Amino acid sequence: MTNRYFELIDQTFYFPQEGFDIEDGYLVFNGIPLIHLIEKYGTPLKISYLPKIGSQIKKARNMFTRAMKSLGYAGKYRYCYCTKSSHFSYVLDEVLDHGVEIETSSAFDIDIIRKLYAQKKLDKKIIIICNGFKPENYLEKIVGLINDGFTNVVPVVDNYHELDYYDAHVKGTCKIGIRMATEEEPNFEFYTSRLGIRNSKLLDFYHDKIANNPKFKLKMLHFFVDTGIKDNLYYWGELKKAIKIYCELKRHSDDLRAINIGGGMPIRNSLGFEFDYKYMVREIVSNILHACEEEEVPEPDIFTEFGKYTVGESAATIFSVLAQKQQNDSEMWYMIDNSLMTTLPDTWGISERFILLPINKWQNEYRRVNIGGLSCDNSDYYNSEVHESQVYLPSYSPDEKEPLYLGFFHTGAYQDSISGYGGIKHCLIPAPKHIIIDKDKQGNLVDRLYSPEQSSEQMLKILGY
Repeated sequence: MTNRYFELIDQTFYFPQEGFDIEDGYLVFNGIPLIHLIEKYGTPLKISYLPKIGSQIKKARNMFTRAMKSLGYAGKYRYCYCTKSSHFSYVLDEVLDHGVEIETSSAFDIDIIRKLYAQKKLDKKIIIICNGFKPENYLEKIVGLINDGFTNVVPVVDNYHELDYYDAHVKGTCKIGIRMATEEEPNFEFYTSRLGIRNSKLLDFYHDKIANNPKFKLKMLHFFVDTGIKDNLYYWGELKKAIKIYCELKRHSDDLRAINIGGGMPIRNSLGFEFDYKYMVREIVSNILHACEEEEVPEPDIFTEFGKYTVGESAATIFSVLAQKQQNDSEMWYMIDNSLMTTLPDTWGISERFILLPINKWQNEYRRVNIGGLSCDNSDYYNSEVHESQVYLPSYSPDEKEPLYLGFFHTGAYQDSISGYGGIKHCLIPAPKHIIIDKDKQGNLVDRLYSPEQSSEQMLKILGY
């Protein structure tokens, strides 16, 4: 019987697997030899691998178009990127290279659209889905786009008064979407989402506010399930409600052509992750098609808003283990060179779990450990995996020349925004350096420093010193 870490992984999961392999005893991520980056840049280290973003877009687009073709579905598929998942320019550049549409959530998102247009990275024909509850500055900027000739801006109406602003300020006609309020999961703290128009009022809202106003053209019904696309009764139930309401609205509105199934597809958060993407996509298309056939209405174009799915699997965060501490007979702590709370805030805020793997020492024996961050907060730790209520990592001797390096993978969505990229951090622990990795025209990996490790001068300036 062997207790080597490699055997533990090899016996527990299918390994190697997509995105992960071992070469010369070191972990390789999407073909990137991580130990070379560590030797070049040091740790802690954030990595963004841009080609993964494009491959995710292609994968989803192919699944939907193939499902539609095989089922004889007449509508089109539109892939939207949710900017809130990651607003960085290198992400928007990559997604726009793949011909996606854009979904916005706030006023500053519209400023990003303006910048991208000025840089000729998008044109005025791009579809822009404007979501969320909209304060006046957001409404003003949406109207500004419409009046400046962006022909496919679709504000998704969240409340009764939003349309009044468009009616008063839009010149010419205005495309409109309506967001239906979905029921939350049975175990949630309240029953119905705070966002959208309640289902029982949707048809009345259309007739009262839209049907007789020549300025408005209803183009889209939007529904959003916060927990994302899952193969469970809750998701299918909410989808069927949305399709039924779409069919009811379609009978009254010739302009209505699209249903937006907001809510993303999951990403891999464990080596044991299982999700049948092709089955789910086919079932979604099939449910919409069959419902429309029964109601005798044309099937709509299908819009998806994928943010986490687009960027999540493109990134990793790497730490060094600074020391190990045996605090009692059963608890061993590996202390890393940054804070989990500030670098990967979802591990603390919502107990999110990412793929955790060592970069080196795969031939060492394994042991159960807790991972501790540098901050003084007792919540700054990581000690369980999605598939396991504990963490196993290679054991090592303090006398070993090479430190143990740990990687958290598929960390590309939301972590930078929630942690406040470049801002103040808990205990003033600096944000790690950030590396962008792409491929050149010959297909070779190219890395560049996007942002150095945060300096004390940067933080002290923010604090007013």
